[in-house]
Amino acid sequence: MPSRPRPWIVTDDLWRRVAPLLPEHPVRADGRGRPWRDDRRALCGILFVLHTGLPWEWLPQELGYGSGMTCWRRPRDWQAAGVWDRLHRLLLEELHQAGHIDWERAAVDGSHVRAMGGGEHTGPSPVDRARPGSKHHLIVEGRGIPLSVSLTGGNRHDSTQLFPLLGAIPRIRAGGRGRPRSRPKTLFADRGYDYPVVRRRLWRRGIQPKIAKRGVPHGSGLGKVRYVVERTFAWLHGMRRLRTRYERRTDIHEAFLKLGVCIIALRHVIRLR
Repeated sequence: MPSRPRPWIVTDDLWRRVAPLLPEHPVRADGRGRPWRDDRRALCGILFVLHTGLPWEWLPQELGYGSGMTCWRRPRDWQAAGVWDRLHRLLLEELHQAGHIDWERAAVDGSHVRAMGGGEHTGPSPVDRARPGSKHHLIVEGRGIPLSVSLTGGNRHDSTQLFPLLGAIPRIRAGGRGRPRSRPKTLFADRGYDYPVVRRRLWRRGIQPKIAKRGVPHGSGLGKVRYVVERTFAWLHGMRRLRTRYERRTDIHEAFLKLGVCIIALRHVIRLR
């Protein structure tokens, strides 16, 4: 039985999709400067840090991924160029065309992570003795495929991020005719989203809210459907650089977060074979 490749190896499936999205690298007119490090090798270094949690400066040189600073610059630049957002949309389009996105239901939740270095989008975490933290907010469809993700301070309430998350779901076209899809029919959520204004706004958007009631005993039964978002968080936070936030710069951590979402979506694409 063939062994599975290491998760930081850039497979042909990933590279074939991401390579056309990368911006052209700058070239000096006088031809001077260091030679440009191959983008595929740099992406391997980024994935190595994402999965292992290793500091950038400890990236092993013998692996041939380039220096830690070189690999650090690429997610910064590619995040600014919108590479991860376009890759995520491309993967969702592939899944939608294959009929593999369950638009009938979706689930939303937020998850705290400790922020070791502080920085923007951090705040006193109410679940970690007011230590600095950030929060990942996530919407997934019925199978657990991420539809949109965002990063805020650890003291931001989940309900405040629901509608920005819904607005960030890409408009997905299945090819040919027909209106693009970007809205689930039903949304499942826990008690943190149980507010009349939230329910009203969901109904206005044509989304049926299935939200656990505050002030009632546990056992609503919604967990049988809502577990998919918890499972996707487990997949994301299995990537060690997302389990704890070490980046002071928000754009670097967001790049890791969106790359993690793309990796999960790509796994679903590969399973379709």
